[in-house]
Amino acid sequence: MIDLPDVALSVRQPWAWSIVAGYKKIENRSAGSIKTGGMTCRRIAVHAATGMKQDEYDWGAWRLDKHGVRCPRPDALVRGAIIGAVDVVDIVSESESEWFGGQMGLVLENAVACEPIPAKGELGYFRWEREEDFAAINSWMVRWGGGDAGLFGDLAPSWKEAPRKPFGGTREDTS
Repeated sequence: MIDLPDVALSVRQPWAWSIVAGYKKIENRSAGSIKTGGMTCRRIAVHAATGMKQDEYDWGAWRLDKHGVRCPRPDALVRGAIIGAVDVVDIVSESESEWFGGQMGLVLENAVACEPIPAKGELGYFRWEREEDFAAINSWMVRWGGGDAGLFGDLAPSWKEAPRKPFGGTREDTS
């Protein structure tokens, strides 16, 4: 078992998985959330947030696939849990990284996954505590067919066009 920091940051799936798997090297945040969340450079635990809507997952899976990363199906991604740790080594407002797409970014290194530990999340950095249960799997997650893959769940997901970016983005917005 790894030595987990007592301070965590909650990240929605599939992004939390992509961080602890070592793929996503920047976690995008607004300048306000970095300041009010007390975010500084340090080692933190990664918390997989409880919420995950289908449009968020579809867009995230599509975005990861663009970079050659195939993430687990939505029903295989644990939520409501500490899933690993990572070092925040810098906080930037500009970056050439393919993962930078926000106002600010936490630059991440030395990611490591752990056996999931049920925990509630909060905004910003927070001190986490073990809870009883993980977030429940939603029915859409079990039925998920992989973009345009339809009934062929063993195939890599594919889309004829990019899914709409959640939170008001457009299909053309690929950051």
